[in-house]
Amino acid sequence: MRLLHDNFRKHAFWYICAILSMLVISATTGASAWIMRDVVNHIIEAKDFKIIAMVSVGVAVIFIVKGFSTFAQSYFLSKAGNSIVAEQQRRIYSRLMQQGVAFYQNTSSSDLLVRVTQNANAARSIIDTIVTTFVRDLFSVISLLAVMLYQNFLLSIVALAVGPLAFIGVRQVLKRVRGLMEKELSSIAEIIKVMQETTIGIRVIKAFSLEELMKRRMDKAITDVEMRSNGIAMLESATNPIMETLAGVAIAVVICFSGYMATQRVGVQGELMSFIVALLLAYEPAKRVANVRVKIESGMIGVRMMFEILDHPLTLMEKENPVDLDRSKGDVRLEHVGFSYVKDHMVLHDINLDIPAGKMTALVGPSGSGKSTMINLIMRLYDPQEGRILIDGQDIRDVSFKSLRELMSYVGQDTFLFQGSVRYNIGLGREGATEEEIEQVAKLANAHDFIMELPNGYDTDVGDNGGNLSGGQKQRIAIARAMLRNSEILILDEATSALDSESESLIKEALARLTTNRTTIVIAHRLSTISRADKIVVMKNGKIVEQGTQHQLLQIEGGLYKHLHDLQFKDPDFDDIDHVETSSKNQKKIAK
Repeated sequence: MRLLHDNFRKHAFWYICAILSMLVISATTGASAWIMRDVVNHIIEAKDFKIIAMVSVGVAVIFIVKGFSTFAQSYFLSKAGNSIVAEQQRRIYSRLMQQGVAFYQNTSSSDLLVRVTQNANAARSIIDTIVTTFVRDLFSVISLLAVMLYQNFLLSIVALAVGPLAFIGVRQVLKRVRGLMEKELSSIAEIIKVMQETTIGIRVIKAFSLEELMKRRMDKAITDVEMRSNGIAMLESATNPIMETLAGVAIAVVICFSGYMATQRVGVQGELMSFIVALLLAYEPAKRVANVRVKIESGMIGVRMMFEILDHPLTLMEKENPVDLDRSKGDVRLEHVGFSYVKDHMVLHDINLDIPAGKMTALVGPSGSGKSTMINLIMRLYDPQEGRILIDGQDIRDVSFKSLRELMSYVGQDTFLFQGSVRYNIGLGREGATEEEIEQVAKLANAHDFIMELPNGYDTDVGDNGGNLSGGQKQRIAIARAMLRNSEILILDEATSALDSESESLIKEALARLTTNRTTIVIAHRLSTISRADKIVVMKNGKIVEQGTQHQLLQIEGGLYKHLHDLQFKDPDFDDIDHVETSSKNQKKIAK
């Protein structure tokens, strides 16, 4: 009912056109059975050519009207159905865009792909089935039944006796369809998952010779889909022998009985012929009406999954009447902030921190200390369970997502580029940017020279997630994108990590331009990258343990920052503090 309510009314015009066409088809189907009486009585018995010509014209008109009505039904139904698929896909994607990051961490991308593609088509399929079955097929059966009852009431009762038996048989089939459909959809999601992992991780697959393993995974997923599809096909087909057997018995009895009546009475041949034709024509639509529950139940699994996405509570909600964030200085303040991804397991504990406007603040500390979580909260990808975060004195929970995100730029270690050209990816930094502005920021990001060496310059396709570019090239495009945004707050998640020396030097130079007079928050793994930071915040186990300039922190004897600094600069090969354990036993192992 919800499916029909949400979709049928919006596309009522096309469905009404299709329904009217179906009613005409039903009427012409009944008329084609009715006219058989005149064919027999006037052509075979009367032998009147004038009447024969009129009956012939009538037959032609019936089938011409039926042909055009069938075309109209198919066209209008397809038009409405295609619109429903498009609308459902837009609704699902719009809902996904409203969800917070937590939703995506708990939901596999392959599952979402199935819901956006297959489930939207399931919605269309069910509505088409309902409309065609309960309008065209049902009214065809009714019109033909009316012909049968009019021509011979007793034979009609005999023919209708098979209905209850057919209903019982279909109910038994219906019980098993639902479970098989759920398993089939999960197997389709597994196929998509394997394909995603293959395209994204092809280098790892090749490097570790995992081709056979991936083929076995894909083979199992495909086999599961094949087996379940065969099971569903068997169940859907199981109604056929039930209906064929019952219909065959009914038709045989009717023919035998009508033959006996024809031998006893004269002048009933036309009526009997009309009755038998109506009975035979009613068989196919009656079978479809009997099977409609099986078809609907097969599609309803996908529809339920679609509504699960649409009804899933938002993991992060904008305030009902949010205000726009005033774009002024870019001062950030965290007050008594506490946060947990999992209930009763706090990641941040009572964080109080001032991040001054126009200055660089660096976050350092071992893995799991809460650095990335703090950035996620400042960007409002999550909301803290305790405390609040202020930007220029405004609680970020009171402001609109759009005004908050416009205030920030982000450059991460794992740069993500969208499918499209270099120009397109840089231009995403600010909608409506001119070509001159795009090229200007590319020059500031030390990206212009390598871009001009690409086959098509700024129009070169970057490939899937920038697969046609090197890591340093991708980072410089990301920096150009951030420069184009020209936001007050810049967030850097170790933008120079894992790069060669030449790329690192170029990117450091670009970042120096980007961070000038801008509130900059940096997650640092290499301490050499934050030597010029105005404030360094040292974290451990979700708490701030030290903060100050590098000079101040190096004066603290036994301090964590001094220890990390000594480890990194005494051992030239050791440059990643993100995996440092702070226990004395592990420190000795790492130093050794």
